[in-house]
Amino acid sequence: MVILDTDVILLAFAFQRDNRQPMNAAFLDRVQAKSPAITIHSMMEVLGQLSFNLSPEKLSAWQSWLIDAYELTVIWPVDPQDATAAMSFRTEIFERPFERMLAKRAAFMDALILNLAEHTPGAETFVTWNARHFKDKSSLKVMTPQEYLEEIQQ
Repeated sequence: MVILDTDVILLAFAFQRDNRQPMNAAFLDRVQAKSPAITIHSMMEVLGQLSFNLSPEKLSAWQSWLIDAYELTVIWPVDPQDATAAMSFRTEIFERPFERMLAKRAAFMDALILNLAEHTPGAETFVTWNARHFKDKSSLKVMTPQEYLEEIQQ
């Protein structure tokens, strides 16, 4: 499973003049065959950023233009339907991210996202345009979209 960082998805919807757009679009097209996923934290970060420029109606339809369009699986730290899940909330939202911040000097959202990605069964690769921020901070292989495309073409 390939897990996408916030910036990869956000680039698809914003920053149209960014010189990484063609590579990002090629990556998103190719990765759909690899069961891509996004953490709930990244998804909420994307929706929060886009909320400034989208109508409430468009934002409410996020399932179709974000999840369905890119064939993404949303990774939750716990089953959102499980009433007993609250017990793991402290571990997921505070303890694990704080441990990563102490050990690896990571920003809070980065720590949340990596923690959830690393605890997802089958996760192998974390793809972000900010790979240098994540290298040596994760047990997953960390790559940019360009590096990922180059690797799968070999």
